[in-house]
Amino acid sequence: MLAHAIIFYFFAFVTITSSIMVISTKNTVHAVFLLILDFVSVSCLFIMLGAEFLGMITLIVYVGAVAVLFLFVVMMINIDFAELKSGSLDYMPFGLLVGLVILVELGMMAVSWKYKPDFVVKNPMTTTTASNTESIGLLIYTDYFFFFQLAGFILLVAMIGAIVLTFRRKNSLRRQDITKQVSREREDAVELIKVISSKGVKIND
Repeated sequence: MLAHAIIFYFFAFVTITSSIMVISTKNTVHAVFLLILDFVSVSCLFIMLGAEFLGMITLIVYVGAVAVLFLFVVMMINIDFAELKSGSLDYMPFGLLVGLVILVELGMMAVSWKYKPDFVVKNPMTTTTASNTESIGLLIYTDYFFFFQLAGFILLVAMIGAIVLTFRRKNSLRRQDITKQVSREREDAVELIKVISSKGVKIND
C-alpha cells in the first residue's frame, strides 16, 4: 500500500499548507480559494481513511455551501460592478491554479481508490459486515434516533430565534393582506358607473 500512503501524505501536506496560507494571506478572495482547497483536501483524507460519509458531507456542506457563500459575501461587500468586472481578471490566475490542484487531487483520489484497504465494520443489526455509511445510518436511526431528532429541533428553534431577533417591521411599506384579498366580494371590488353621453366621468377626490 505504498501508493496509498504516498497519496495520503500528499493530501496531508496540501491540507496543512493551505490552512497556514488561509490565515497568513492578506487577500480575502485568495483566502477563500485556499479555504476551498483545504476543505477538498480534508474530504479526500476522510475518504482515504474509510470515512466516506464524512468526506462527502464535508465536500457538500463546506465546499458546496459555506465556502462558496463566503466567496459571494466577500465579493459583494461594497460592490462596484465596474471594479468587480475588472478585478475578476486579477483573481483568475490564482483561481485557475487552485482549481488545477483540486482536479489533481480528485484524479489522484480516483486512481488510488483501488489501493484503499477494505474498511468494513461489523453491522450492529445483522451478522454481516457493512460499509461506514450504512453503519452510521443504522446507528443514527435506531439507537440515537431521539438525539438526532432533538438536534434537528434545536437547530430549528435557533433558526426561528435568529429570524425573530433580527426582524424589523417597517410601517412605511405597503403590504399585502392575503386574507382581505381572498375574502373580498365582487360588489366590493367592481363598481359599475353609468356614464352620460358627452359628459365624461367625474372622479371624486
